[in-house]
Amino acid sequence: MDNLNNIIKSSGNILIISHVNPDGDTLGSMCGLYSLIEKNFKKKCDLMAVSKIPAVYEFLPFIDRVKSLEDFDKSREYDVVITVDVAAIERICSGKILFDKAFKTINFDHHATNCSYADINIINPAASSTSEVILDTAQALGWELDYNAALNLYNGILTDTGSFRFENTKPSTLIHAAKLVELGVSPSDVYKKVYESDTKTIVLFQAHCISRAKFSDNDKIAYTVVYQKDMEKFNAGEEAMEGLTEKLRAIVTTQTAFVVKEMKSGISKVSMRSKQADVSKICAVFGGGGHKFAAGCMIKAAPDEAVKKVLEEIRSE
Repeated sequence: MDNLNNIIKSSGNILIISHVNPDGDTLGSMCGLYSLIEKNFKKKCDLMAVSKIPAVYEFLPFIDRVKSLEDFDKSREYDVVITVDVAAIERICSGKILFDKAFKTINFDHHATNCSYADINIINPAASSTSEVILDTAQALGWELDYNAALNLYNGILTDTGSFRFENTKPSTLIHAAKLVELGVSPSDVYKKVYESDTKTIVLFQAHCISRAKFSDNDKIAYTVVYQKDMEKFNAGEEAMEGLTEKLRAIVTTQTAFVVKEMKSGISKVSMRSKQADVSKICAVFGGGGHKFAAGCMIKAAPDEAVKKVLEEIRSE
């Protein structure tokens, strides 16, 4: 980590990439790191999101500087390409072209499943979020933090801990959050922007999906299927899926919850949450991964078949 300062100082251009279907941590990490580099090294970075950014995060500083994958020249060679919260390199999709061409690559993450695919890997599975990893790095290297960096990193910590409700919330997590609040971040303001900004469409769409939930194994398993026709009926975007699995897990009898979303080309996307079981192991069977109590994967099967496969794996654990 010590030579990170020299690498950034000597770089002529830097690209930071978030993972596909960006959440609050990958976006907070990306924009927070941008702010830190601009503040401490007087350098501006290019920012890439390989899929649409949920509207709920439009309040983040520097989010307006993020460009889509299509906006980049794939032949360009960056001095440094940095991935944030990207557990597997495949999660930056075609952005891997620019990653592979870079003179130096850096990987900030907190997923235990990360295989250290970059030249420099700064990974801490004990951290609540990648935003916390970046905050630790900034403090260790003596970087100055300003309000913009603090707001971004707080957003990442808040969302990856489920507003400090999940098991990854530790004393160190709250200490980090307190540091960011000291820099001017308003916890109530960020909470309202992230968790109390759902549109009518999202609320009705999720109510529809929850109403069709199914339960098995004495109600210990809860799941629902989201078909393309459901998305079209409500004109719902990817952000409408956010928090759907957590609502099923919140049911008192539920031990494991999952949502299967129908994708194109015969692929189903699975989001899993649990209270006890290690769902990262279940998702790993299908080439996915994540955290012990929150993970996901893609299954090459129609939704109904994907449900059967997931249920089999849950019951075999």
